[in-house]
Amino acid sequence: MNWDETTDEATPQAADRLVGASADGEDQAVEAALRPKDLGEFIGQEKVREQLDLVLRAARARGATADHVLLSGAPGLGKTTLSMIIAAEMGAPIRITSGPAIQHAGDLAAILSSLQEGEVLFLDEIHRMSRPAEEMLYMAMEDFRVDVIVGKGPGATAIPLELPPFTLVGATTRAGLLPPPLRDRFGFTAHMEFYEPTELQRVIHRSAGLLDVEIDPAGAAEIAGRSRGTPRIANRLLRRVRDYAQVKADGHITRDIAAAALGVYEVDGRGLDRLDRAVLEALLKLFGGGPVGLSTLAVAVGEERETVEEVAEPFLVREGLLARTPRGRVATPAAWSHLGLTAPQGKPGARGQQDLFGA
Repeated sequence: MNWDETTDEATPQAADRLVGASADGEDQAVEAALRPKDLGEFIGQEKVREQLDLVLRAARARGATADHVLLSGAPGLGKTTLSMIIAAEMGAPIRITSGPAIQHAGDLAAILSSLQEGEVLFLDEIHRMSRPAEEMLYMAMEDFRVDVIVGKGPGATAIPLELPPFTLVGATTRAGLLPPPLRDRFGFTAHMEFYEPTELQRVIHRSAGLLDVEIDPAGAAEIAGRSRGTPRIANRLLRRVRDYAQVKADGHITRDIAAAALGVYEVDGRGLDRLDRAVLEALLKLFGGGPVGLSTLAVAVGEERETVEEVAEPFLVREGLLARTPRGRVATPAAWSHLGLTAPQGKPGARGQQDLFGA
């Protein structure tokens, strides 16, 4: 199953860090082959699937174009996959673009004017679209019409251009950045949650079957436990474990083989990779658990501030290993325990997590 959303802003960095190499053309072909083709094959996100199924079945029964759909959630949870499933379920073609690629209203007008009736337009990272294009999209979504401006200054003329009915599927990793007028124009909105380990095991077993890889339940559980609740990461780790099993063993993935392979790729038992551990080690060993400013922490690990903030921090915070406070980043007791270190007296790990917030 491919859950890769190639235009997510943090995706290439996160994937490269986890597997130690960028995906080549062969990997991309494999990912395409693993992508589920309909809602029945899509694993997880039960509520979203049930609600979306009702929307699509009702639209088909009416012989109408499906309502516009907004999908939000972290990278790797299946937003691109669902957009392709929507098109497949509606028997319509799909066109894929991204917010950063649309910097002028004319860019959007060119795309919209070439759509076929019923076509699905997938707009990834929709919150990064330019404001002029965003305002043009309001009218296109609501009235299936855009006004093309010809000329400049007082002599400029607005020429209305009728559009065929289409379905916009917007995806965003930061739903809070969407302006309310745009968000309100979507007929169906859904937030995609991180996956439970049992769901990821199903993803891994399905992908292993498509890749013709033998894996036992314990091996799948080991990979799932290190996949950070994200199907895309689970599939990438599965492919790296497959490589290890083919070279170092008989090709069959067991718990021991999976653990050994992921050790080679520096993914520990909780899913932390090299950068995650570097951030924690700097915070604990250099700054005594904090508080420390983000810029200082980034310099300590030799990374850009944005990389630490957008790639490493969200997972560390979600795992309860790091906390953001008004005074800076602070390690939690769980961070000291995970790295096998003892917190100095007076630090959060020694006195309790309430110290993180000055309680």
